[in-house]
Order: sequence, then C-alpha cells, then structure tokens
Amino acid sequence: MKNLFNKVAAKVRAGWDKFRGRKNEAPAPEPDLRGLLPHRVLTQEQQKELVLENLRRKTSDIEKYLYLSLLQASDERLFYYTAFRHTEEIMPLIYTPTVGQACLEFSHLPLAPKGLYITPEDKGKIRELLDNWPEDDVRVIVITDGGRILGLGDLGANGMGIPLGKLALYTICGGIDPRHGMPVMFDVGTNNAKLRSDPLYIGYPHPRLTGTEYLELMDEFVTAVKAKFPKAIIQFEDFQTANAFKLLELYRNQATCFNDDIQGTAAVALAGVYASLKSSGQDFKDQRIMFLGAGSAATGIAGLMVRALQECGLSEEEARQRLWLVDSKGLVTAGRGTLEENKQPYAHDHAAMNLLDAIRDIKPTVLIGATGTPGTFTREVIEAMAAINQRPLIFALSNPTSQAECTAQQAYEWSQGQALFASGSPFEPVEYDGKTFRPGQGNNAYIFPGLGLGVMACGATRITEEMFLAAAHALAELVTAEDLRDGTLYPPLKNIRCVSEHIAKAVIETACAQGVSSIPLPPDIIGFISRQMYDPACPPKLPPKPPGIAPK
Repeated sequence: MKNLFNKVAAKVRAGWDKFRGRKNEAPAPEPDLRGLLPHRVLTQEQQKELVLENLRRKTSDIEKYLYLSLLQASDERLFYYTAFRHTEEIMPLIYTPTVGQACLEFSHLPLAPKGLYITPEDKGKIRELLDNWPEDDVRVIVITDGGRILGLGDLGANGMGIPLGKLALYTICGGIDPRHGMPVMFDVGTNNAKLRSDPLYIGYPHPRLTGTEYLELMDEFVTAVKAKFPKAIIQFEDFQTANAFKLLELYRNQATCFNDDIQGTAAVALAGVYASLKSSGQDFKDQRIMFLGAGSAATGIAGLMVRALQECGLSEEEARQRLWLVDSKGLVTAGRGTLEENKQPYAHDHAAMNLLDAIRDIKPTVLIGATGTPGTFTREVIEAMAAINQRPLIFALSNPTSQAECTAQQAYEWSQGQALFASGSPFEPVEYDGKTFRPGQGNNAYIFPGLGLGVMACGATRITEEMFLAAAHALAELVTAEDLRDGTLYPPLKNIRCVSEHIAKAVIETACAQGVSSIPLPPDIIGFISRQMYDPACPPKLPPKPPGIAPK
C-alpha cells in the first residue's frame, strides 16, 4: 500500500512540476492518473476549506501545529494557499505562541526531519553538508544555536522549530518562494542537563561548545555559505546575548546578514513608537523610553532608537540620555560597577532604584518589556505609566504569550483604557468600559519578511542599519487613525503581504541610495516586487489588495 501511495504521489508531483514549469534534464512523459484519483477532484479552494475544517476539529494548538506541519510536508502549495488567505488564524499556530510549546517538545514530536544540522563533528566538512542540500538557489538562511529560544532558554537542537517557523513566515508574509529557504540548526550542544539526559533528544548530547572552537565552526559555516550560496541572506536567530552581538559585529560587513532579535525587534518597536506619535502629536525627539530587560532585544532596540533620534538632530550622547535600562538588579546606572558591554552606553549618572520608582522619577513616555519573565508589568507599574501619560505606550514583547510582561486585558484595564499596547505574541480583543480594544502584535514578522524580500529583489550586498530605520518608517506609515483608536500600534495581520511590499520598497530605495544594490532603482518598484513574489494559487492568482493599504 505504501509503495502504491508513493507511486501515485510521484505522478502527482511530476504533474505539478510540469505545471509550474520546472526544468528537467529530460522532458518527463505526461503523467497518466486515470484510475488513481476519485471521480471528483476538489478545487484548490475546496481543498483549503477541507484543511480548515480538519484543523478546527483539533482540540489543542500543538495538535494543530502537527497537522499543519504534515500538510506543509505533503502539499506545500495547499499549505501556503491556506495560510495566505487565513494568516491571522494560521500564523499563531505555526509560530508564536505555539512554536514555543513545539520547541519544548520537539524531540518528542512525530515530525519528519527538515533543515540542515551542523555539529562540532562536522568541522572541516560544512561545505560538503551544504552540497547535500537539495535546492541550488538558496536565498534566505535562518540559523540558530538554540541557546535562547524565545523566553524559554537553552533548548539545544529542539530550537529547530524557530528557523522552520521563520522561513514559513518569509513565504506567508513576504512572498518568498519556499524553495529559496534553508533552516539551519547550529547544534553545538546544550547546557540543559535535562535535554542531554533525555534518551529521545535529537541533538548533540554534550555541553555547549564555546570560545574559539565555537567561532571557528561558525566562521567555516559563513565562509561555506558565501561560496555555495552567494546570494543568500543569513538571519541569526535566538542566540544568547553575548554570541548574538559578537556574531553580528563579526559578519555584518562581510556577509549579507542580520540578527532578528537585535535589529528586527528594534525596527518593529521603533515603528510602534513612530505610529503612536500620530495620536499624541508629540515629537519623537521628546520621548523618554524605558526598557525592562537589558539583553540583546532591549539594547538592540535602544541602539536603533539612538540612530532614529540622531535623525531628529540630537547628538549621540543626547540621544542616549533619552533611553533608560532596568535589569534584574534595578536601574542601570554608571555607579553600579562592572557592566556588560551592551549596557554601558545607557548607564547614566542616577541613583539606583527599582522599576516603579524609576518610572515615577524619570517619567518615561514609553515602557518596553523584553525580559522573558511574565507578570513584571504589575498593576502599580501600568497605573504609574497612566498617571504620567495621557496615552502610555506599553510594549510587552516577550514570547511566547505565557512569558509576556503583562496581558492585553491588564494593560487596558489598569490604565483605564488609556494604553496603546503591543505584545510579541497575539492576544484576543479586549472589552473594557463599553469599548473593544484590539491589541497590536509587535511581532518581527512585520519587519523581516519585507526586509528579506527587498534585499533579495535588489540583490543588496549588505544589510544596513538604515534599512531597518526605513522599514520602521514604512511600517508606521501604514498604521491608521482607526488602528490607534482601537488601542493598537500596528496594521492588521491580514494585510501583512501588502505591508511587506511597502517595506521591501523602502529597503530597495535605501539600498540604491547607499550603493549596496546590485540593480538600478526600478521605475515601478511595487510592480517589480510583486512580480517576484511566490503565489501558491493554481493557476496563480493573488487575492485583491485591501483598499487603503498604501499611504496617501
């Protein structure tokens, strides 16, 4: 029975390959499917409805994750056709928050192996591993070492769920052909003793590689990628803070690469602040921004905001004075003593104090949480922000939902409906005082798919900080007055592909202005981008763009 199924599947794949126009070394004969399919063959739209019917029967999100993973493996076009048209329903199931649970259980889930795994035992052979990859035109590589998966910590090789999910979002949100993506697990061990002792753990069961050996292995990987896939973007994802900054600094001028936790998170947070100014009427240079958490996400956001404040005419030192960090020890101050390198630029001369006292004393207009610790935005914290600001900006960015600094319900209720709220993972709409609030999802999916699309489309040789600034401006432009009245800082996810087009346009314009584009600026940039976007419909036919998505 299995052999018969495989033969039928092979014939169906051959038929689809011919339909898509894939080139074979020799022309394949016309597949004869007579008798191998039932009398009635459903249209793609009908198949999508069948997928949704079965998906909605599942009683847990992890079951839905497994169902969608199986669909992606068995019928990729139908998977993406469904996800394109039901993004708001599908996205939380294939990425945050469900991917967090999937990573916790990854070694125990019945998933077919996907992606490329590199271990210390592969040193000297990484180019051979890349040669084993079945696709020759890789354009986007998402790599993690599993060291800091979301807010869940060191999950080792179980973190492969993150590159898999991110690449699915590149296609769903950014229209990048899935054949161009490669998920990579840089499996250098784990310091999670529970995982190492698990007999079913799929990863390299040793303590983490560190120091020179770690860097040499990564350098071999980057060098091999540049030789094998010279057009590829390398996206570093969920590395521990020290490695995240070190790798970005090592390779940002050597390869087309970026760190999504540092730069993508920064751009989406900056866009939210930009959007809020439409409601408050304030100037960006007058904002006082406080961070709870001082890791790669928080200091990455702070770094981009320094550049944004310099755009407004402030000096670098003046810009940094607008930014304050609070970590597990309290307000980061110059008098504390030894500080990690990434915190030092934001250590001001100020008395030591806790978060609540710092809010009351410094009076921030924006509060950004990137702690990975739930419940750290207490009622007193939200009330203090609301007492200081007419429309306080509250970003609870930690993923998954269970790790958020506060819930949407808490933010709106404790601020008496004043807050503009964003979270890293989705929350349901909130009813408060006769009004419905729609929480914004400050998810990196608003940034990296459009950024990648733009970089790919123009063949940019480097990814610059100016591109992230341009992406933040472009995203903020699409936030409407209605969005802000609903208490959200981002456009609806259902419009995400059009958002990505708009961001890609800004990225291409920036790349051409900086001289890192491989092509001249196209006369019709949106048309140029749209023609390159993957469409899983058969025959291809994208849904119409929602009215009003382009800024006037």
